[in-house]
Amino acid sequence: MSFNVIWNATDESEWNRLLRKYWSLVSVDNIQVEIELNRLTPDRIAHMDGDSWYAFLHDEYFVWKYTAKNRLATTRKALSRHRESGELEVLNGIRLAILNLVHSDIAASLKTACEIRGLGVAGASGLLSLLFPHHYSTVDQFVVKALSEVQQHADAVRGMNPDGLKVSDGVTLTTIMRAKAGENNARFNSVFWTPRTVEMALWAYRS
Repeated sequence: MSFNVIWNATDESEWNRLLRKYWSLVSVDNIQVEIELNRLTPDRIAHMDGDSWYAFLHDEYFVWKYTAKNRLATTRKALSRHRESGELEVLNGIRLAILNLVHSDIAASLKTACEIRGLGVAGASGLLSLLFPHHYSTVDQFVVKALSEVQQHADAVRGMNPDGLKVSDGVTLTTIMRAKAGENNARFNSVFWTPRTVEMALWAYRS
């Protein structure tokens, strides 16, 4: 089925099918971290210090986001520069800034998370989507490729580099995902849909 049809569906069945597919695609090795991070709350992050924040990023978030071993290795190497350069307090300051984001300013939110070494727009948005799923989704190549099939959004994503998204691209994509979550909730008389759950469905479609 074309994603344009799913995007404009008048019932929830295809969206729910994609969410079930999402969970079926998670590898056995990653299922536990997937479950844990889908339960992530800002309160957990608020109780961390510099060391535990670094450990969370290194041992949990980067493992969740970068499932390809070579990509995980390179991004972890970049993250480790915070420790090796004596910048854990800087990293901790980013944690505090993330907890105090103004969610209406998508660009500033993405730029703040991008200050974590190893994270580009896709990685930054993923972290924000787990912490604040009602405000952000992961915006990456899967989202761009799925939206390229949606008639009303194809022009907006045309010209984006799916493997090298800019902050401005992230703002455009996040705005689309926020609007779609609201539309799904209104259409399906639900409160379930968030930018994060919409993104999970898009990821499953393109995988």
